Amino acid sequence: MTARALMVQGTGSDVGKSLIVAGLARAFADRGLKVRPFKPQNMSNNAAVTADGGEIGRAQALQARAARVAPSVHMNPVLLKPQSEIGAQIVVRGKVYGTAQAAAYQDIKPQLLPQVLESFAQLRRDADLVLVEGAGSASEVNLRRNDIANMGFARAAGVPVVLVGDIERGGVIASLVGTKAVLDADDAAMIRGFIVNKFRGDPRLFDDGLKTIAQATGWASLGLVPFFPDAYLLPAEDALALARAAPRRNGRITIAVPILPHIANFDDLDPLATEPVVDLVHVKPGSVLPGDADLIILPGSKATIADLAALRAAGFDVDIAAHARRGGRVLGLCGGYQMLGRSVSDPGGLEGKPGTRAGLGLLDVETVLSEDKRLAPVAGTTGDGVPFAGYEMHMGSTEGPDRARPFARLADGSPEGARSPDDRVGGTYVHGLFADDRQRSAWLTRLGAGAAAVAYDGLIETTLDRLAAHIGAHVDLDRLLSLSR
Repeated sequence: MTARALMVQGTGSDVGKSLIVAGLARAFADRGLKVRPFKPQNMSNNAAVTADGGEIGRAQALQARAARVAPSVHMNPVLLKPQSEIGAQIVVRGKVYGTAQAAAYQDIKPQLLPQVLESFAQLRRDADLVLVEGAGSASEVNLRRNDIANMGFARAAGVPVVLVGDIERGGVIASLVGTKAVLDADDAAMIRGFIVNKFRGDPRLFDDGLKTIAQATGWASLGLVPFFPDAYLLPAEDALALARAAPRRNGRITIAVPILPHIANFDDLDPLATEPVVDLVHVKPGSVLPGDADLIILPGSKATIADLAALRAAGFDVDIAAHARRGGRVLGLCGGYQMLGRSVSDPGGLEGKPGTRAGLGLLDVETVLSEDKRLAPVAGTTGDGVPFAGYEMHMGSTEGPDRARPFARLADGSPEGARSPDDRVGGTYVHGLFADDRQRSAWLTRLGAGAAAVAYDGLIETTLDRLAAHIGAHVDLDRLLSLSR
């Protein structure tokens, strides 16, 4: 029997579609249904590695976890990863398909729709319910031709739609009613109801608002969902989430992170933010890195050379050099590791104009970018003998004298990453280090704060349970299930 399906679209980006789907996935899985998440097309530089060596958007990996199933490349068959001058890298079913500027990509989408529909069909064969997430805004009618992310997919696959609006940003009545106004009549007919998300205050005050939307659109009101304060605990894929990080709590140690334009896989840092002893400070261009930082982390980047230039333009290079001179610790993750070396070379023009750029020179290594992309779950031990499990997701290779002091040894004994002679600066291609409680404890102890207080995997699970209960209390789950088909 073919699984039922329901699509969750939004009036805009960051209205909470991903969390709504994750909460629904856990809620329906708890009812004994075999649930699979699906997003036809995603745009994000926060990605996860699947067991078979592919990559998908971070949100779909979280939704798979919520559904208690392993992530698959079929859950996000098209992933766009914005880069610098060359546009976006196109990943199809977990593997690099090519690159394209935005305008050129519009003409590529019809070639991708059959693969999107095939992946969707494959998920349906092994499920009771497929929860589909749209991308961006359903009202972007300027992008409707050849669309595979929103109404184009819904129409092609025959999947009914629920539309989510965000009341926190204001104008939710206009955004929902306006979506109905600009949509083609046949597209609008795919929408069965709406949900208003991120409400704060007395819900009775919005009763008339819900009635106004329902009367103006003809869509059913399916729920008014209050703001979920623990959303920051769950891995996010949109860089907009960086603005909603946990507030500073006057912790015993300060970890500073410069935020650069093409930051990638920034969920590497999320586990640190959960620790009560840690102040994780996101520093945007225009501000300085705090002089009292115990550790500076350079996170991953989808455009290392462009972000290296942005880092210098912001003056962060001066702050990092001063921090290192004072004996402070610096850690580079993936693209951040590449920036810490003496140079980054791009002979093939993968990120723009071919050439070599000087790095920060804090590690005696050099990086050469290449088309080969390593995607793999990894495990091993760091230089201090502490075990870890994580994943690699990078293009290029890094070599040099400091590789003689590897940051880690993988399970097969091969060296990984590099450390400076004084062991104050390190770089690694391993993502997910801090999600491993053993590694996080080791780093916090090294910085003088003692062992980790949080069991991170357990925290994610309990947060997903709370999210499911939260959505279930404010959305008519039985009605949603009846709307699916």
